[in-house]
Amino acid sequence: MNAFSRRSLLKTGAAFAATLASPSLVRAAPKEIVIGGPAGAAKYFNADLFPALEKKLDCKVLYEGTNSLTNLQKMQADKASPKISVVIMDDPVMLPAAAEGLITKMSSSSIPNLGKLVGDAVHQDGMWANYQKPWAGIAYSTKRVKTPPVSWAELWDAKYDSKIVVPSLSNTEGFWTLLAAAHLETGKPYKEAQYDIDAGFKKIKSLKANLLNVYTNAPQAINLLEQGEAWMIGGQFSAYTLIRKADGSPVDLAIPKDGGFSMPSGIAKVTGAPAGDLADAVIDFYLSPEAQSILAKTAFIAPTNQATPLPAGYPDPASLFAPDWAFIAKNRAGWVDRWSKEMT
Repeated sequence: MNAFSRRSLLKTGAAFAATLASPSLVRAAPKEIVIGGPAGAAKYFNADLFPALEKKLDCKVLYEGTNSLTNLQKMQADKASPKISVVIMDDPVMLPAAAEGLITKMSSSSIPNLGKLVGDAVHQDGMWANYQKPWAGIAYSTKRVKTPPVSWAELWDAKYDSKIVVPSLSNTEGFWTLLAAAHLETGKPYKEAQYDIDAGFKKIKSLKANLLNVYTNAPQAINLLEQGEAWMIGGQFSAYTLIRKADGSPVDLAIPKDGGFSMPSGIAKVTGAPAGDLADAVIDFYLSPEAQSILAKTAFIAPTNQATPLPAGYPDPASLFAPDWAFIAKNRAGWVDRWSKEMT
């Protein structure tokens, strides 16, 4: 070994020894946590929410964005050795997750904000909770439709021949137009009409002449609206439409006088969550006024923590109809099959 190599080695060794002697110079890497949630939320989660979460909890979030059914399938496949610690899914998909033991009961002793939510936001005694409530109504092109639609019946107006888009029933939001159809066909309030699905299918089949498209991809449907090719989208929700409006797109969202719908987003702790107590802290953050104030402004959702101010112009969550998700989950597969046969 030459003199230069010996000097280099001595310097390296001395630096290493100094580091060992000063533990304050060594900072552990932030703890990591994997969160599974909707792909459509990735942009505002990463830009607005996760920086605040990571700073507060000194952690690193690894976000897996996809749809609720795919997250459910991931948890089923990884049940013996979970990778996801916190999962965000639609309420209808939380039901089978709870039934299969894929999510675990939460408690306000470890998640204090769980006890500070509006009354209908905690489900099955703490299996999951709603951290936000986007609302659904009729999205419309402000280039094409000068007066906001005031009734769901306007989707059936003959002047909108080949101008209307609706979600497929394979999408969670696809139920809203079917429910509105049952309401219009029977004259019953939503609470009763949701169980009269035959009437809903009868009415919605008469919408075919007005349909430009039935979508499974919400961003693509919004693109049609922005371009003015589609004039209205039945059953679209705030977290897509109003984000586009805020970015300058010529679109808006109307809540018809016969009522809008609540599109709750659930958050839960995965059974055997590898992140342990950090998962509780992350869920508590999502349920906090700090996080919900961020989401209300960036994602156009109604908050569920009672201490979070409702932004001006937002609908009162209590005025929005929330359906019987257990009934929907039980019958949805048959409805989707019927939809594919009767609406194509």
